[in-house]
Amino acid sequence: MKESYKRFDELPMMLSVSQVAKVLGISRTRSYELVNEKGFPKIKIGTRIVVPKDEFKLWIQKQIKKG
Repeated sequence: MKESYKRFDELPMMLSVSQVAKVLGISRTRSYELVNEKGFPKIKIGTRIVVPKDEFKLWIQKQIKKG
């Protein structure tokens, strides 16, 4: 798995919580808090949480509009 990404389109289709943390420049702990917030796009597969890249991008755009 690639460790760093320079463009959004390089990201995998599904992101791990750790990858979300790296993209946003936050801690892994804060990333887990974030993915558990209401309205954050995620899919639970057993105990694993993954974030669909396209939904993540839309979520970021909504956050920017909120200010």
